[in-house]
Amino acid sequence: MGNEIKNIKNGNICSPKGFIAGSIFAGIKSPGQDKRDIGIIFSETDCVSAGTFTQNSVVSPSVTWTKKVLQDNRLRAVVVNSGCANCAVGEQGFLDAKETAEIASKSLSIDLDSIAVASTGIIGVELPMALMRKFIPQIELSDSDGPGFARSILTTDKRTKEIAVSFDIDGSEITVAGVAKGSGMIHPNMATMLAFITSDISIDENVLKETLSSSVNRSFNQISVDGDQSTNDTVLIMTNGNANNKKITKIEDCDKFLEALDEVCIFLAKEIAKDGEGNTRLIEATVQGAKTEDDARKATKYIVSSNLVKTAVYGRDPNWGRIMMAVGASQIDLDESKIEIFVNDIQIVADGIATPYNHQSVVIAMNQPIIRLTVNLNVGENTAKAWGSELTEEYVVFNSAYTT
Repeated sequence: MGNEIKNIKNGNICSPKGFIAGSIFAGIKSPGQDKRDIGIIFSETDCVSAGTFTQNSVVSPSVTWTKKVLQDNRLRAVVVNSGCANCAVGEQGFLDAKETAEIASKSLSIDLDSIAVASTGIIGVELPMALMRKFIPQIELSDSDGPGFARSILTTDKRTKEIAVSFDIDGSEITVAGVAKGSGMIHPNMATMLAFITSDISIDENVLKETLSSSVNRSFNQISVDGDQSTNDTVLIMTNGNANNKKITKIEDCDKFLEALDEVCIFLAKEIAKDGEGNTRLIEATVQGAKTEDDARKATKYIVSSNLVKTAVYGRDPNWGRIMMAVGASQIDLDESKIEIFVNDIQIVADGIATPYNHQSVVIAMNQPIIRLTVNLNVGENTAKAWGSELTEEYVVFNSAYTT
């Protein structure tokens, strides 16, 4: 039992050794109690880093800058602003992203090319650089402002999303921590989602890239709030080696770290889906018995992305035909006559057709905070999960007046 992954109580982005953070309210967002809108994560030593980014063809220059930095350099810090996406503003966007890094580099006394930049908020508005110049140098870093950083990246989120876990490798305690934001424009191949992960593990860069990609595919790429893919999505991991473990150089030696990374990423992904704009409950779709894992992932993503499924969940309507439709729309390999469907463990479809069930029992089951939609295809051995939110009147009203 000595090698289990432990959840750290009140864990945050500063839980791994050698990481500190800071945050401030600069006025980029409208004011409110304890609001922050610029944050910094800083490592006391150089980091091995990796990132995954939006697949949207319209990309924030903040993402472009960070991709450039990651290609050739070791990260020491990331500076993040909320309230402005720094997107669709022409060449000025890249100049502003670079200047943001320059301001932070002078304030932190580190190289310009060791600083990543991330932005989130309204598209089509230039970064208010006068505020960035004034307030970034005022940010005070400490090992106790992880929660402040978590607040600094929020936009329409109702709550912060933080986690830290630890495990042991050959006597060295390793910590992995994560923080994320996102509640709308979420349909990743990556969403307006930002996620930052820190760890004190010593690990090879190529192995880190492979583990991050694998974990993102099982977590952030398996959520959907509204079917819209953001221009700013970023998942960034920084590992500084301060745990002093024997350096991991092969993917075969990475099982425990990958398990911990999955735990962090899946927790954050579920929190984003649960916090969807206008949402009150989490949809968890599971597809079992698929021929391939890719088939299972694709089918689950279609289920949680379907507006008809989302509205049925919101209305507590056990309309299983919509789930069947979504699975079929994914065009994976299946045999309709073998499909089983369950809603919160109550079976409502067997052999591809309705099975006798108490309608009211299912309606009552759909009042739970988590609605589990399980589909067994019975054509293979592979399973996957995806997470999504309801589609509510509140979501429509909120997004009909987002900038007004």
